[in-house]
Amino acid sequence: MQVLKSALLAGARLAAAAVVGLAITSAAMAQSAADRAVEAAKKYSGQTITIVWEAGLQSLDPLNFSGPKWEKLTGVKIKVIEVPTAEMFTKILQEHRAGSGAYDALNVIPSWMPDLAAAGALEPLDSWIDKFGYRDELKDIAPVFRDNWMKVGSKIFGLPDDGDVFIMYYRKDIFADPALRAAFKGKFNREMDVPKTWPDFAEVGAFLTEKLGPKTYGAAFFRDAPYGQFMFQERFRNEGGKFFDADTMKATVNSDIGVKALAGMKAENKFMPPGVETWGFVENLAAFASGQTAMTISWPPYGRWTAGYGTDEKVMSWVPKTQIAGKVGYALPPGGHPELAAGFSLSVASGSKNKEAAYLFIQWLNSREISTERVQIPYTLRDPFRENHYSDPVYLSRWPDAKDYLATLKLASVSGLLDLSIIQTDKYEEALRQGISRLWAGDDPKAIADKIASQWDAITQKVGVEKQKAAYADWAGKSAAYPH
Repeated sequence: MQVLKSALLAGARLAAAAVVGLAITSAAMAQSAADRAVEAAKKYSGQTITIVWEAGLQSLDPLNFSGPKWEKLTGVKIKVIEVPTAEMFTKILQEHRAGSGAYDALNVIPSWMPDLAAAGALEPLDSWIDKFGYRDELKDIAPVFRDNWMKVGSKIFGLPDDGDVFIMYYRKDIFADPALRAAFKGKFNREMDVPKTWPDFAEVGAFLTEKLGPKTYGAAFFRDAPYGQFMFQERFRNEGGKFFDADTMKATVNSDIGVKALAGMKAENKFMPPGVETWGFVENLAAFASGQTAMTISWPPYGRWTAGYGTDEKVMSWVPKTQIAGKVGYALPPGGHPELAAGFSLSVASGSKNKEAAYLFIQWLNSREISTERVQIPYTLRDPFRENHYSDPVYLSRWPDAKDYLATLKLASVSGLLDLSIIQTDKYEEALRQGISRLWAGDDPKAIADKIASQWDAITQKVGVEKQKAAYADWAGKSAAYPH
């Protein structure tokens, strides 16, 4: 009888322990992903995590907001290494090869990920994602970023963290003007709507310049080559182009579609402001914000700044003051599949001596609650990338048309197109940039397209046709590589 009592007592204790254990596990899982990261990181209190961040406004996020907040919560310090975007890939790779362990966490443009992963510079994140219960929350990242920016092969190497995507901005008051609408319909026998195709864009842009110029031009874009190559990638695929023949890996950017895209870009400059060929991000923003242009295409910050949101911050003094607040509409660019131009994912450096601590910091940064705060900081250029960002009540109330802005960004998060991302992508992009520069210099579009294709074929040969073919097949198999 005593043995039976002892057995029953032991069983009760085990059951109680199991209940307690279950309660503890349930409580832990009831925490948010941000809270779990904070609790786990406290054991690293007093240590310092070094993170590479884009120099300029972007870096004010970890310097002024997330870094100090993380240190207060966990005791872990954040050291920010600012690097110009154009140098980030090279510096990350150089540091990895040097083996100094100087970097712990990284900002990585997703198109670099195959090269960096192949070089062994990035640490796979899957084991930590499961250990710290983050996989479910990753499902909340908007489809085009979640399904295309995280993995190389079957492994996760980055957490999508910046919803970079091109959208069209247009002057609602100009498109609603009764006299302009009547004149347009009289000339073209159709309504003057926001353009959905590139032929429509050329017609509307030229018409508005004719009627409103030189005070207001129909449109303008940033045409500087680094930006122009992204716009070509978008336009080429929206028109039906493919970058390579998937069987032979011969470049097909010099197809009729590629030549047509280059010729169209060149022709449109005729109804844009003089000197547009040299315009970068700021020049184009200044023209649109001052009312000099009726349409443009750019990243999400234009939408916030032309509404006046956050531009009274001291660090935003360089942003041209908007003259068109309340007059800006938002739409997908012609073709309906906008370029996910650049963007950032958060990664862990494989050479880090503090890998788990670095991972916990990027999980917290990327989490639903913390990222929702970060994408609303006016000066850090982080753009919405989670489903809840597009419906956040606070964000929806930031300015009168914020709801339309966020709705357009949500559409873009479904239909966006990836930047080309294969082995040595930077070399293929450099050939595109050179081609865009020659286009503005007056060279023939067909000759330019043929030159780009020739350069691409030479790069492919150097990489190895079969090796690049496999990388291209992996990229082209992603849901956002080409329009569907």
